[in-house]
Amino acid sequence: MQTPNTRQKPPYLLGLLCLFPLIGAFVGLALLLYGIFKYKDKLLIAIGAFGILFTVAIYSFLFYSVFNNPMFKKGFREISQMQLNSLVHNIEFYKLQHGQYPDSLIQIQKDDQLAPIADALMVSATAKNIYYNYGRVGDRYFLFSSGMDGLPGTKDDFYPQITISDSSRIGLVAPPR
Repeated sequence: MQTPNTRQKPPYLLGLLCLFPLIGAFVGLALLLYGIFKYKDKLLIAIGAFGILFTVAIYSFLFYSVFNNPMFKKGFREISQMQLNSLVHNIEFYKLQHGQYPDSLIQIQKDDQLAPIADALMVSATAKNIYYNYGRVGDRYFLFSSGMDGLPGTKDDFYPQITISDSSRIGLVAPPR
């Protein structure tokens, strides 16, 4: 029979792992259950609950920031601009392979699964149309991002920024100025 002096001490120091998001939630759950069922220790229960709540708070903050913080949106805009510039190369290569421009961006992905056809701004905003705006106009094409508001044809739309000495060699229609 255990006396109060020989009773096992609860693993309070494991609570330090609760400061690491995600891992802390699992450790917190374990400490919470140990505190309730094995040690019957209120401090261990509190440490476990803190570990779970800390992870929830951190991930909630990150989730909120991604969808609402202008700094994050600016970062997604920069990613979209890089992808848009790269997509011009994919479209031109598609024409070299097939003799004509694709009817839709999805056709490009059949040849190159890594082609960036989804607009990073729209994916981060969980918009209904996540793809860049693309359309074939005869033997040319237009390509642009709907911008922060997600609506094509507004002031915040942006276009590929490529420098080429002879623009007649590619089919990209110049954006309206």
